[in-house]
Amino acid sequence: MSNSIGFLWLLLLSFGLQAQPAFFDYPITSVPIKNVELTDNFWLPKIKIIQDSTIQYALDKCKAEGRMENFLIAGGKIKGKVRGKMPFDDTDLYKIIEGASYTLISKPNPALDATLDSLIAIIKVGQEPDGYLTTWFTIDRMHPPAKWVQPSINRWESERMSHELYNSGHLFEAAAAHFRATGKRNFLDIALKNADLLVANFGPGKLMIPPGHEIVETGLIQLYQITKNARYLELSKFYMDQRGDSTTHKLFGEYSQDQISVVKQDQAVGHAVRAVYLYAGMTDVAAIYHDQAYLKAVHNIWENMVTKKMYLTGGIGARHSGEAFGENYELPNLTAYNETCAAIGDVYWNHRLFLLTGDSKYYDIIERSLYNGLISGISEDGRKFFYPNPLESDGKYLFNMGACTRQSWFDCSCCPTNLIRFIPAVPGLIYATDKSGLFVNLFISNQTSVLVQGSKIQIAQQTGYPWDGKIELTLKPDNKSTFTVNIRIPGWARNQVLPGDLYSYLDENHEKFSLKINGKEIKAVVRNGFVEISKEWNPNDRITLNLPMPVRRVTTDEKVVANRHLVAFERGPIVYCAEEVDNKGKMVSVRIPDQAKLKVDSKNILSGAVNVIKVTGITLQQPINQLNTLTKTSDLTLIPYYLWSNRGAGKMKVWFPR
Repeated sequence: MSNSIGFLWLLLLSFGLQAQPAFFDYPITSVPIKNVELTDNFWLPKIKIIQDSTIQYALDKCKAEGRMENFLIAGGKIKGKVRGKMPFDDTDLYKIIEGASYTLISKPNPALDATLDSLIAIIKVGQEPDGYLTTWFTIDRMHPPAKWVQPSINRWESERMSHELYNSGHLFEAAAAHFRATGKRNFLDIALKNADLLVANFGPGKLMIPPGHEIVETGLIQLYQITKNARYLELSKFYMDQRGDSTTHKLFGEYSQDQISVVKQDQAVGHAVRAVYLYAGMTDVAAIYHDQAYLKAVHNIWENMVTKKMYLTGGIGARHSGEAFGENYELPNLTAYNETCAAIGDVYWNHRLFLLTGDSKYYDIIERSLYNGLISGISEDGRKFFYPNPLESDGKYLFNMGACTRQSWFDCSCCPTNLIRFIPAVPGLIYATDKSGLFVNLFISNQTSVLVQGSKIQIAQQTGYPWDGKIELTLKPDNKSTFTVNIRIPGWARNQVLPGDLYSYLDENHEKFSLKINGKEIKAVVRNGFVEISKEWNPNDRITLNLPMPVRRVTTDEKVVANRHLVAFERGPIVYCAEEVDNKGKMVSVRIPDQAKLKVDSKNILSGAVNVIKVTGITLQQPINQLNTLTKTSDLTLIPYYLWSNRGAGKMKVWFPR
């Protein structure tokens, strides 16, 4: 350090000022939703269902169950007791506003915009003068709506289960989305007032406890990104730094990822939704602070989760008890939990890991979750929902909060409203840019405009994905421009089910992908899961990628006891299952020989045609008596897993005896 810099440093310290750390950002940036116009036959109808049906449906449910009333009661506008059964019921409105805000970006709707303003005005009524906002606590802190929440005299003293900071987190996330979508500050100002209250009450020499249920960490970082107020970022990291520190609070335990310091954690443990929200926040810290200890921890945790604790559908969280991760290789099918919210949180986390590293393996997880264990959580009409997403059903086990099919709502309605906030945000996952070029991460028909190295590029993507592996990209730079286009080659197209060896394809696919520019095939080299095309691009240059989609048989590491000697089926990014409605009398006794023939066919299921798999040459073993069985040859119809249980309750299997 030079004498002049050293003198300045001492001068700052003499005035009681601390040197500010250098804050960084992710090296890769997503192309925002507002720049992407979907034309896709798969995802656009799903987003329209949310826009046209699910949002209003959820608002009607919230109104009937008193979500809006709670804010008015808390603000003294009407009299009454707490409505609802959960301490986080406030967040249902926040998540609906977040999802609705994303829809306003892609589809302006003055009536919906006005509805959001009305809801925000109601929320503001429930906020206490200093910014505090948790309605059940304001209304009657001594009588929480759930028996597992302790009465509290003081704010945040029962944070392990009170969800006060969880409520703040979803408030921050929703307010950030609303501000970015509309430019209005009405919701953002409510969030900032609450965030300032947290800054005033938590920190060294003040309250030193972590959130019981994580998400305030990423919410605070969203506010930091909008305001550049470093206090929000620092509080977020402070919350994470408190985890596992028994000198500051009585530890919440593994269920809340509060057993040891976050930088020492190396396994995905505890409540799965809490966990992935925490890991997303840790990745933010690793990126913004360049914190190597945080980075090492998230990589270790991710490796454990993906190679030992992830379902074929991308689902996570094996146990109903505690909605939690199980032990390594504990992956039951009938009793699998795989909460919809956990799949959503896992996408958020993996997206951050990609933005930090540029490695496509994180998008392999995102894609697997998106097309399988995430959208399985919502029915085709957008009005029924799975909380858990098992990989088998016997038609009797009431796995879905008292039902063995989707339900219209839940006392704990976190999953329906989380789907509302997530699905309209899918367009923001398709593309990304860095200083050298463009990333094409998902194959979804759309038109977009991006800035690459200062040049404006119009892009049109056309594809029949996930049913067809042909993708065509047309680039229209304003002027001739030299940059790199990175196109993801999915793991399934590279003979890899998931990173690691938890799952394997039974036989290798020898059909290689092909890549053409303006009709001329080029030799493509894959690096970090991407083909990199660096050249001078001219208006209307056309890239054509063809990904062959044979049906693939999948097996599991023998350490997964539940899947020994079993086989599953995939085609492209889609995991398939057999459902009783298509296969009556076959579900219990079916066995699929390795030599069974596989044929792709088209079938209309409710809203339209999808690709199904016809399996011929299966065997059915039916007992005649105690000593003898009758073996018959038959066939089986497999449908995309995400569609199961749309035609009534019944048996379902993803994994079959070989």
